[in-house]
Amino acid sequence: MSVTALLGFASYSKFISSSDDDWADRLNHLWTVLILALFAVFISGGQYVGNPIECWCPAHFTGTFVAYTKSYCWVKNTYYIPMDNQIPTDRTHRDSEELTYYQWVPIILMFMAFLFKFPALVWRMFNGASGINMDKIVAMTSATQIGPAEKRIETVGHIANYMDRWLEAHRQYKWNIVVRMRQKMSRFFCFLCAKRDGTFLTGLYLFCKLLFVVNIICQFFLLNAFMGGWYNLYGFEVIDGLTKDHYWRDSPRFPKVTLCDFEIRQLQNIQTFTVQCVLPINLFNEKIFIFLWFWFVVVACATVGNFLFWVWRALFATSKVGYIKKYMRALDQIHTEEDKRWVRKFADQYLRDDGVFIFRIIARNSSDILLSDIVSKMWELYRNKPQIRKSLDAENDNYGRKDDETLA
Repeated sequence: MSVTALLGFASYSKFISSSDDDWADRLNHLWTVLILALFAVFISGGQYVGNPIECWCPAHFTGTFVAYTKSYCWVKNTYYIPMDNQIPTDRTHRDSEELTYYQWVPIILMFMAFLFKFPALVWRMFNGASGINMDKIVAMTSATQIGPAEKRIETVGHIANYMDRWLEAHRQYKWNIVVRMRQKMSRFFCFLCAKRDGTFLTGLYLFCKLLFVVNIICQFFLLNAFMGGWYNLYGFEVIDGLTKDHYWRDSPRFPKVTLCDFEIRQLQNIQTFTVQCVLPINLFNEKIFIFLWFWFVVVACATVGNFLFWVWRALFATSKVGYIKKYMRALDQIHTEEDKRWVRKFADQYLRDDGVFIFRIIARNSSDILLSDIVSKMWELYRNKPQIRKSLDAENDNYGRKDDETLA
């Protein structure tokens, strides 16, 4: 499994979006990554094409001195003191007001993009260890939604037979107390159990969704540490400033005019200069980080809600059986209590958690009509299995004798 994962990691296709997840996952690892990458490229262009900082230097500074001043102030950091306030003489107070983020914005944005992509990479690398190619299955179903009926029937048959062989190949071949305990644990700790318990894909997917939840929450703490301890409540601060119509005039969080202290050694003398600098890049940084705060709030709500929804689906067996019953009723396959019992066996013992999980992913990326065809074909394969057919015939014989006794 590890060799396959490493080879998969080297494949470029693992880094781009695929169809074996849902909209909340793509909101994180596709759209958010794209937004962060575009912002990083934009800010990089503003920093390295042209002058990211301009400083008001004394009149006796030559061109070389001016260039040195701008380079030094950009690398060393500047600090912000409002125009109405007197510049403090205490050096420690000046250092506490330093702006330490603006040089590193492109790097931190790319690092954040990687963190958003990481759970998707884990999913792409390890879901193949289940023995089934989910991406290929979903791609086949999506490609056959519109096309000739013969082609759709052929594709549905291929998918159903493929899943049937996969389900049969990954069943328990021995029964003992360890296996029974592990099956009971799989209801609540499915990601800790083996793929023969039918919970490997479901558990891995929930684990990756948990990584998305942890990531989006940690993003606020990461930015809070990066920006200086004020970013967590930044959105509320912006809303309050806009309602009072004063925020856009002069933002203390992303100041455009700052101060810079530097020293020049001349023989045995050290001269200290304080110059006033302008940071045009903060015009864009301000809008970018405001947008990111609100975007992250939306992504966090969607991700947490979607994760809880999938946890509910995975932990409650009634959700799994009810999902299959919905399609069986649409196919007019449930008429009696006996039919309901066999549908429950079909979901619990044949498909199990991973089989139903694949159905859910197919439905989310194609259509319910196509999934109904696949469910119908797999129900046919299930009922035609020798052991199932034998049980059905025995039950039919019992019902026949009961009917004869009633008539007699």
